[in-house]
Amino acid sequence: MITGLGGSGALIASAFAVLAAGGDGTDVGLVAAARTVPLVLFVLVGGAVADRVPRHRVMVAANALNCASQGVFAALVLAGEPRLWQMVLLSALGGTGQAFFAPAAEGMVLSSVTAEQSARAFAVFRVGMNGAHIGGAALGGALVAAAGPGWVLALDAAAFAVAGALRAFLDLSGMPRRGPGAGLLADLRDGWREVTGRPWLWSVVVQFAVVNAVVAAAEAVYGPLVAEEHLGGARPWGLALAAFGAGTVGGALVMTRWRPRRILLAGALSVFPLALPSAALAVPVSAAALVAVMFTTGVCVEVFAVTWMSALHQEVPEEKFSRVSSYDWLGSIALVPVATAAAGPVAAAVGRPAALWGCSALVVLLTAAVLLVPDVRRLERRSRDPAPDSAPGGAQPGAPGESGGPREPRENAPSGG
Repeated sequence: MITGLGGSGALIASAFAVLAAGGDGTDVGLVAAARTVPLVLFVLVGGAVADRVPRHRVMVAANALNCASQGVFAALVLAGEPRLWQMVLLSALGGTGQAFFAPAAEGMVLSSVTAEQSARAFAVFRVGMNGAHIGGAALGGALVAAAGPGWVLALDAAAFAVAGALRAFLDLSGMPRRGPGAGLLADLRDGWREVTGRPWLWSVVVQFAVVNAVVAAAEAVYGPLVAEEHLGGARPWGLALAAFGAGTVGGALVMTRWRPRRILLAGALSVFPLALPSAALAVPVSAAALVAVMFTTGVCVEVFAVTWMSALHQEVPEEKFSRVSSYDWLGSIALVPVATAAAGPVAAAVGRPAALWGCSALVVLLTAAVLLVPDVRRLERRSRDPAPDSAPGGAQPGAPGESGGPREPRENAPSGG
């Protein structure tokens, strides 16, 4: 939560730091992309490393890297005019830290709770993270206006330092012990087999590779343009995004109480409403209606996120949580830069309304396709942890309703996206 609070504000601060240094929209995009590219390149390595060494140590090391990069970024901004290449490099270091932190963090959460506690624990975790992101964005925007982006970046560096120090003193005596792996490449191959050997897992990862990409294109590119031309500018669009954030908190609170029996079916059905924002922008609806749509979408996103994490916790062996999570992360982000870059040319070719309706159609079609996978419809929540001598995945091979594929021993959001 501490890093989420600081990181959300820092994203705003870095954009305004680029503009304050004389950069334009292209420069802002370049700095933002510099954070995403290392995340795509190194997230698989980060997942494998987090399954080979204690996950909290990976998280502490990632916090240290983020603290150093944000600290230098802050010093350059406060000292005068930072150069674009410096901001790009420091942003890339931040993305590298995130590539190692994210799979380790999800593996840490998954391995720290029992099956019966998992849904509520994940929901509480999501409430904290989403609340931190919302509060961080609001606080960061206010602080940038009041004190300037340099000080917000400095506070983010301090937040990483505090978070790393707290994690360094965690009591992990109750955590499962893991033996050394066979090697980094072998671990990556093993993680790949775990993903491809479970139809429910790889189908959802493929689904969200596209869903996340088109949602990002609609919200990052088309949304601000529609707001500017039809809704009254940045203020109503900001309210819509805030409503989405509030919806994610509300959805996480719902999931602290609701434990659907068919966890993946409930999660898959909750993805259909992700088509609504693109459709609302294509019409376009009024600002008030868009706020309602975004809130509903936020709720549904969290229903999916918690059920997805619960399924991973139940079906994936603990010693491979982070590896599987890294493939999930890769699928979730790999097409986002491509979609956002192509959004403008596609809108120019077919028109913005058609492009937005296309985004909605892809979400609906891919979600319907995922529901054709038997394991997505049938996978049920188990009331207790499997017996020690049961097969990995919690059932004997070929048991009805369970995922097929290889059963070798073998870990958000948006993950599953």
